Amino acid sequence: QVQLVESGGGLVQAGGSLRLSCAASGSIFSINGMGWYRQAPGKQRELVAGITSGGLTNYADSVKGRFTISGDNAKNTVYLQMNNLKPEDTAVYYCFGSAGYVYWGQGTQVTVSS
Repeated sequence: QVQLVESGGGLVQAGGSLRLSCAASGSIFSINGMGWYRQAPGKQRELVAGITSGGLTNYADSVKGRFTISGDNAKNTVYLQMNNLKPEDTAVYYCFGSAGYVYWGQGTQVTVSS
């Protein structure tokens, strides 16, 4: 079992920044990738960014150049630095961890006002 706890969401004006954190605990040795999805009202959940245990990263086209995903192995934590936020980034952001089975965090709300 893997537990994921997110933090760092909130309300920010367009052009502002937020940093999301996702702390993993439990059977973390089994995790081979982590990242973030988001879901806006009335829309499907979409992949925002991911990072493998080897440090490879991938991003949705809509966030490339604005968001950066990183990991701290010592803290078993993954971060999503979000800069130049836009109203269309408003969504609930969910951390995930892939360990054969996909584990999910509880979600954190990000609201960007125009």
